Amino acid sequence: MEVKAKLSNLRIAPRKVRLVADVVRGKSVQRALDELSFVDNKSARPIAKLIKSAVANAKNNFQLNPDNLYISTIFVNEGSKLKRWRPVSRGQSNEIIKRSSHIIVILNEKGKPRDKKIVKEVKKEEKKKVVKETTKKVPAKKIIKKKVTKKNVS
Repeated sequence: MEVKAKLSNLRIAPRKVRLVADVVRGKSVQRALDELSFVDNKSARPIAKLIKSAVANAKNNFQLNPDNLYISTIFVNEGSKLKRWRPVSRGQSNEIIKRSSHIIVILNEKGKPRDKKIVKEVKKEEKKKVVKETTKKVPAKKIIKKKVTKKNVS
């Protein structure tokens, strides 16, 4: 059985949180909490707290043994952005973007297959992330057009 826990609107940038999430991915719950206790990063405490919450959900709601649980999936999505302004020289202003994160942790029992519905949700989230990263603007001067000849078209 899979147990899911979610943390929304954590006021730490997703790039920084993903560094810590990569440390615990795929590890048993106890080992992940031990490693997080030694990680010197601001986002380690909220992730540890979220994992403890997921373990409590598994224990109280589904009567699962916490010793048999491992972190099958953990991913960090971008949350809302706070936009602020800072004055600079000559009466101008620069925009400051304060980013937030959404963290989702999915725990699973050792030796149990993953639920197909949750796997589909995770794949959708990963596809959205890949599409956002790959859609970057390319300057028109750098686009090279290839001439169409009879040799190329076959």
